[in-house]
Amino acid sequence: MNFNRIFIAALLISGITVSCNNMGGAGGNVSISSSMDSVSYSAGVSIGNNLKPQTEKDSLNIDALLAGLSDVLKGSSDLKLTEEQCNQILQTYSMKKQQEMVAETQKEATTNLEKGQAFLAENGKKDGVTTTDSGLQYEVITEGSGPSPVATDMVTVHYHGTTIDGTVFDSSVEKGTPATFPLNGVIKGWTEGLQLMKTGAKYKFYIPANLAYGSQRRSEEIGPNETLIFEVELLSVGDDK
Repeated sequence: MNFNRIFIAALLISGITVSCNNMGGAGGNVSISSSMDSVSYSAGVSIGNNLKPQTEKDSLNIDALLAGLSDVLKGSSDLKLTEEQCNQILQTYSMKKQQEMVAETQKEATTNLEKGQAFLAENGKKDGVTTTDSGLQYEVITEGSGPSPVATDMVTVHYHGTTIDGTVFDSSVEKGTPATFPLNGVIKGWTEGLQLMKTGAKYKFYIPANLAYGSQRRSEEIGPNETLIFEVELLSVGDDK
């Protein structure tokens, strides 16, 4: 996360950029008695909502933040830091946070990869689990009798996806609506796995990180190098509905 960008973005109100040497001040009880009072207060709420996650994480000094905001908006000529100093401080802080985030991501990626490899090593020993040359593992829940797709086919499926600790990150079953997509437009584990199925079949796939989303964080639930588990029912291939 680029703190400098978030900080500055939080100060963009109605297309007006408030620069570092134009902000400042103190809070206090205020009454909302006019339309501009409402606009002013709403702007403060917007800034607060944008900054709150960072404030909670890094214990920003709220009094100092409000003082800087008030000084600038009131046009004070006696700022405690110059614009150049402000910019340098924010740039340095932003670089520090980016470096910390990279280190945290790398650590999480290593941990997830090791956990996934250990899980797949044990899972591959279970009866009914087959491991392909690519490292994809699958388990047949129900066999089908219809045609199998090729990579260029459109397929319609019901699926339920979890991480290896059981966290559900996506599920057409829970949504109640099947998904239709080109088979070559999804993760490699799906492209390979669904071609093993016949229409009407239901398989369980255990997908290593390199056949899923790799070292990039996909979402809050799917971290870097996450091993994924999907139960997939192949409902139709192409126009076979």
